[in-house]
Amino acid sequence: MLTMGFVLVAAMGGVAPETVDSGMAAHAFALSSVRLLPGPFEQAMDRDLAYLLRLEPDRLLSGFRKEAGLEPKAEVYGGWETQGVAGHSLGHYLSACSMAWASTGDGRFAERVRYIVDELAACQAANGNGYAGAIPGGKDAFAAIERGELQVKPFELNGIWVPWYTMHKVLAGLLDAHAHTGNARALDVARGLADFTERVTRGLTAEQFESMLACEHGGMNESLAELYGRTGDARYLALSRRFHHQAVLGPLSQGVDGLPGLHANTQIPKITGVARRYELAGAVEDRAIASFFWDRVVQHHSYATGGHSDREHFGPPDRLSGRLGTETTETCNTYNMLKLTRHLFCWDAACEKADFYERALYNHILGSQNPDDGMMCYYIPLKPGHFKTYSTPFDSFWCCTGTGMENHVRYGEAIYFHGRDSLYVNLFIPSELTWEEKGLTVRQDTAFPETGETRLRFACKQPVELTLYLRSPGWAAGLPQARVDGEPGTVSAHPGGYAAIHRTWRDGDVVTYTIPMSLRLEPLPDNPDCAAILYGPLVLAADLGPIDGPAPGTPALVTGSRHPADWTSRVEGKPLAFRTTGAGRPNDVELTPFYAMHGRRYSVYWDFLTGEAWQQREAEREAEEARRKDLDARTVDSVVIGDDASETAHGLAGENMGIGPHQDRVWRHAPGGWFSYTVKVVPDAPMELLCIYWGGEYQRAFDVLVDDVKIAEQRLHNDKPGEFFEQAYPLPPELTRGQESVTVKFQAHADNTAGGVFGLRVLQAKP
Repeated sequence: MLTMGFVLVAAMGGVAPETVDSGMAAHAFALSSVRLLPGPFEQAMDRDLAYLLRLEPDRLLSGFRKEAGLEPKAEVYGGWETQGVAGHSLGHYLSACSMAWASTGDGRFAERVRYIVDELAACQAANGNGYAGAIPGGKDAFAAIERGELQVKPFELNGIWVPWYTMHKVLAGLLDAHAHTGNARALDVARGLADFTERVTRGLTAEQFESMLACEHGGMNESLAELYGRTGDARYLALSRRFHHQAVLGPLSQGVDGLPGLHANTQIPKITGVARRYELAGAVEDRAIASFFWDRVVQHHSYATGGHSDREHFGPPDRLSGRLGTETTETCNTYNMLKLTRHLFCWDAACEKADFYERALYNHILGSQNPDDGMMCYYIPLKPGHFKTYSTPFDSFWCCTGTGMENHVRYGEAIYFHGRDSLYVNLFIPSELTWEEKGLTVRQDTAFPETGETRLRFACKQPVELTLYLRSPGWAAGLPQARVDGEPGTVSAHPGGYAAIHRTWRDGDVVTYTIPMSLRLEPLPDNPDCAAILYGPLVLAADLGPIDGPAPGTPALVTGSRHPADWTSRVEGKPLAFRTTGAGRPNDVELTPFYAMHGRRYSVYWDFLTGEAWQQREAEREAEEARRKDLDARTVDSVVIGDDASETAHGLAGENMGIGPHQDRVWRHAPGGWFSYTVKVVPDAPMELLCIYWGGEYQRAFDVLVDDVKIAEQRLHNDKPGEFFEQAYPLPPELTRGQESVTVKFQAHADNTAGGVFGLRVLQAKP
C-alpha cells in the first residue's frame, strides 16, 4: 500500500520546501490552465463576460482614432472616457478580453483582442512616432515633456490628467494580449509605445524625471520591466529604472513607513513594478521594497475585508477606528494588492500571502460586483449603516470600472501554484487544473466556504510523483484532516502552514481535505471594543434595512463574552447565516457573508458595549434628536450643499470652486477662491449662521463675510478628527436690520482654501 505523509511548511515568512529555478519557491500556472466550475466565482465571471460582450470596441477606440487623425467609427463612451484620462478603459478592456479568452476559450474574446490590437497599430502608424492614445491634448503634453517643460501636480502633468497612468493601462493591455492570446502584433505595438516613451523622456535630467514622477504614473516601471523580460532589450530595463519614484520608494527600501497621507493606489503599481523587476534583474533593494510595503499595508493599514484606504489615502498605521467612512477601501487598491501578493507568494510560498489573497478576494473583490448586472464598486464603504454603490454600464468608466472588468475573469490565476515537482492548492474554489507538463488534471469539487471540505480528484495517464501542498489557513479553528482514497492521515500542519502529501499519484486518486471553521472576532488595532465578526475567511455583515430607508444609528453588541459562539446561533436552512441571541442593540440581527450583501444598508464593524454604555449612548442619541428638533424649529433658511436646486435657489456664485462627497455628505470649497450664497434672514431679530465642517480637515484658512463684511476667520486643522462639527457665528444686528436676505461669502486666505462647507443654516438665536 502507498503511504501518505504530512509535514509542516513554515508560514509567516517561512521558507518553502524546495527552490526552483531563478530562486523562486513557486510558479503560477497560466490562466488558460484553470477552468472554473459552478460556484459563486464562476457566476461572477459569467456576469463579467456578459458585460464585456455588451461593450463595443469601436466606442472604446473612438478617441484613439480621433487623436491619430483618423475618422472614429463610433461615438465615445461617457464618464471618464470623455475626460483627460480617456483611453484607460481600452487598456483594461484589452486585458480583460485577453483573460476572458484564457479563462474560457471563447473565441469571441480572442477576435476582439485581435481587432483592438490591429486598430491600435493603425493609430500608431497614422501618428508616425510610436504613439497611440486617446488623451485629449496628450500629444502636446508629451511634446512639452520632450522639450523639458514640466508642470507637475499629483494628478496632473502639463495640464493633462495623469498621462503616464493612462499610457500604462494601454501598455498593460497589449502585454496581456500578447501573454494570453499569443498575439505577436500586440508586442510590436507595445514596443512602439515604449520607444516613444524612451524618446520623450530621453533628455530629462535625473532631477526632472524625479519631479515628473510626483504625478501618478501607474505601473510604468512594471510594463517596461515586463517588456524587457519579453524582448531582452536592455533599454526597457533601463527605462523601468528611470521610472523609479525615489521619494516614495527610497524610504521603503530603508524600512521606513512613509505611507500616511499618500494617495494609496498611486503607490501600489510602483511596488508591483519593482517586484517584477526583482524577478527579472535580481536587485535586492527591489525585493526589500516590495516585501516591506506588503507587510505594512497588510498588517498595519488594512481592514478585516482585506481592503485599505479612506478617501483613497493611507492614514497613520494601526489607526483605523476613526476611518470607517463612506469612501473606504477603493477597489483598485485591492486589485493591485492581489497582483503584488501573487508575485510575493512565488518568492517564498508563505501561507500568510495566500491567506491575505483569500481574504481580499472573497470579502472585497467578489463583493464588489453587483449580482444584478455585473457592475462594479469604486469604494466598499465600512461606515455602519451605509451601502454599496455601483458603476453604470456606459457612463462611468472609473478606474475601478476598468480594474473591475479584469477582476472577475482572472479568478483562476491564484488557486494553484507549482514547483518543479510540487503542487500548491491555495484557494478552495471549484475548478479544474490541467498541468500539461505532468500530463495531470486535478479537479477540485467543493461547496467551500459553506463547508470546510474540498475534494481533489487526480486524472493522469501515467503515475506522477509529486508533493501536494494543501494550505492550512491561519483562520482554521484546529488541525485540518485529510484522506487519500479514504485512508486517513495525521496532519501536522497547524493553522498558518501547509499539509504536504508526497506520493506517486495515479489516475482516480481522491484527496478529501477538511478544515475546521468557526466564528471569531477581529478588533480594530486601535480600538479593541470595535470588531468585525468572521467565519473562516468570511467577513459577516448585518442587514440594517433598505437603501432608501433612513440611515440607522450605529448598532452595537452587548455581550458578557467576547466569543461569538456564546451569543449567536445558526440560522436553519442557511449554512453561512448566524443570528445574535439577545446581544444586538437596538435589536438582534442576522449575520451573513459580506460579499453577498447588495442593495441593503449594512454593518461590518460592531461596537461592543456594556449595558450601561448602551444606555448612555441611547440617552445621548435622544439628546441629539432633541437638539436637532430645536435647530429645525429655529431655522430660517438652509442650503443643501451639492443639491443643484438648493444651491441655485440660493444664488451660488464663486471662483475656483470645487465639490465632492464625504461620509454621506457633500462639501463645497474654493482653493484660492471664494463662494457665496444669498440666504433669508428675519429683520430686527437676533440671528446666527451655523456652518458644518469636517473635523479631520488640515490647513484650511478663510474668512466668513456677510454682505462683504467680515464676521469671522475660520481655520481648520484636524480640530475634531474623524467627525463633523458645527460652528455658529452670531450675525451683527446692523447687518440684518431691515433686511430680508444677506449674502454669505467664504473667502480663502492667500495660498489657502475656503471650506469645505458641508452645510449652512440661518437660525434665530436663542434668547
